[in-house]
Amino acid sequence: MLTLTHDAVQVIRTVTADPQLPPESGIRIQAGVNGSDTLQLSVAPAPEAGDKVVEEEGARVYLEPTTAAMLDEMTLDAKVDPQGDVAFTLADTAAEA
Repeated sequence: MLTLTHDAVQVIRTVTADPQLPPESGIRIQAGVNGSDTLQLSVAPAPEAGDKVVEEEGARVYLEPTTAAMLDEMTLDAKVDPQGDVAFTLADTAAEA
């Protein structure tokens, strides 16, 4: 199952803290369109039917089923640059051990 770093948890909680979003909001990761190798990340008000849910310290990540299998044994990290732009990265959990 996908794991989250402390930085990823903090960024996800900040991004989903908008009072206009429902309390169960999270980040949804899904495969790119048309068989693309890229992943799409978006803020989601709730998981979609069939999504796998990763929750850690109040940060929620919703994974489309195919993406969940693809990201098994991966770690999601996040960094914020001085301009406030967020970059999410994935790393193989086994390689970090």
